[in-house]
Amino acid sequence: MRALEHLRGAGIAVSVNTQINNWSWRELPELLEVLIAQHAHAWQLQLTVPMGRAADRPEILLQPYELLEVFPLIASLHPRAEAAGVRVFAGNNVGYFGPYEALLRQRIPGQHMSSCGAGKSVLGLEANGTIKGCPSLPTADWAGGSVRENSLKDVWERATPLRYTRDRTPDDLWGYCRTCYYAAECMSGCTWMTHALFGKPGNNPYCHHRTLEMQRAGLRERVALRERAPGTAFDHGVFELISEPFDSETLDTSTPAAGA
Repeated sequence: MRALEHLRGAGIAVSVNTQINNWSWRELPELLEVLIAQHAHAWQLQLTVPMGRAADRPEILLQPYELLEVFPLIASLHPRAEAAGVRVFAGNNVGYFGPYEALLRQRIPGQHMSSCGAGKSVLGLEANGTIKGCPSLPTADWAGGSVRENSLKDVWERATPLRYTRDRTPDDLWGYCRTCYYAAECMSGCTWMTHALFGKPGNNPYCHHRTLEMQRAGLRERVALRERAPGTAFDHGVFELISEPFDSETLDTSTPAAGA
């Protein structure tokens, strides 16, 4: 809070990135009021990914079916935020194609999410010169080269880890995402989220459209830790995806009043 005040005092515009997880999502209305008071000009919302420190605390993760509660809450905050001059941006792992998509992504072309931008519109460069398609991706699996040894252009054009999102097709997807109506457009969304969950991309349960379709079928999905993270940089565990019957009557999907 002191940092925000110092930046504001120096005339520097500030934006805020908030992690949405099991500890934080219910406090988003109160947090928005703090951001308005601090004159933040933008607010990006990102789902916590089970990598690094979060890999060691799986209990803080949202479960996929909880998006049924989280998305209505975020949407209810949008008018209050925009009226106060705080522009809301949905992070690229806040997925996808649900009824609030156009509202939350109104500032991007088409007003909806497309496939992962890693190696397409995003580049990650680590302090030691390692090049990745996205700075969040695990280095061991997604390093395409190093600027100490290769030209950036060569790595961008030729390295398989950086070409992944440019070259993949719906045939590279698996599970629900392979059969989804939006498969060719979405391509399972955020590569970082799916790799951190399952050790490979291609099937993303953190999707609003998907949870709604599951709910209509009387099902829900949750993730459960199967292998713990090894304790190395950019580490992650391995989760299993569980589909089970879902009594939606126990879920509160009503839209709360902004600031309530």
